[in-house]
Amino acid sequence: MIEALPPEAYRDLVVTALAEDRGNGDATSAATIPHGIRARGVIVAKSPLVVAGIDVAAETFRQVDSACVFEIRWGDGSRVEAGEIVATVRGLAASLLAAERTALNFLQRLCGVATLTSQFVDAARGRITILDTRKTTPGFRVLEKYAVRCGGGTNHRHRLDDGILIKDNHKRLAGGVGKAAASALREARGLPVVVEVENLDELDEVLQTGVPRILLDNFTTYDIREAVRRVNGRAELEISGGVTLDRIPELATTGAQYVSIGALTHSAPAADLSFELEPE
Repeated sequence: MIEALPPEAYRDLVVTALAEDRGNGDATSAATIPHGIRARGVIVAKSPLVVAGIDVAAETFRQVDSACVFEIRWGDGSRVEAGEIVATVRGLAASLLAAERTALNFLQRLCGVATLTSQFVDAARGRITILDTRKTTPGFRVLEKYAVRCGGGTNHRHRLDDGILIKDNHKRLAGGVGKAAASALREARGLPVVVEVENLDELDEVLQTGVPRILLDNFTTYDIREAVRRVNGRAELEISGGVTLDRIPELATTGAQYVSIGALTHSAPAADLSFELEPE
């Protein structure tokens, strides 16, 4: 069961997005739609997808006109086929048209993230945990990480204060990966510590510090298997860098516990949905 997003996580984003789209009002509807006409709209999946952000779409219609009635057919996390109706909405035609584009923009983005994530999760077949990263659209992190969960993935850090993740720049500034790892463990104050290594020599150095998780950056599959052998259960291992959907079945057999994939959020294609409107 996916925990629903609280409305405060997206309410202000919807306000901003509507203001961006509407300006001084919908000139086309004002010029062509008789006042007071009511309509029924359906949001339709045009290709197979995983639903994410349906409550955000509902909020968009409500902000335009609180009298709009939004009915969810398929909730977040649902897998739907092409041609299925995801939701219906009734209200004044002008209100539905004013909200349409913004609602679909949210849905297409979030369903796209959820759908891509589900493809990676399916390829892993439960043998390795699919993680996201902080490579998110500015201002959309909460929504995009929620969409990852809708697709069956697991969230990595949400923010810089959620945990310690030592990467290449930290290593250079700290005087080496071993020094950085040892310092992080002393200063962690209960935060999880993950250290990125770029080769097997760095792996051996970090292992001596006792860090709980090591991130293997751009390792070949052969070296990942060797890392698993050397670690021998003394730390969790996370794979990152150069991870494609085609590689997941192979990576899932290496013995590493996690694989983090920035593409889940920074490169997910928009899902294909449409809004079809008919007068009531």
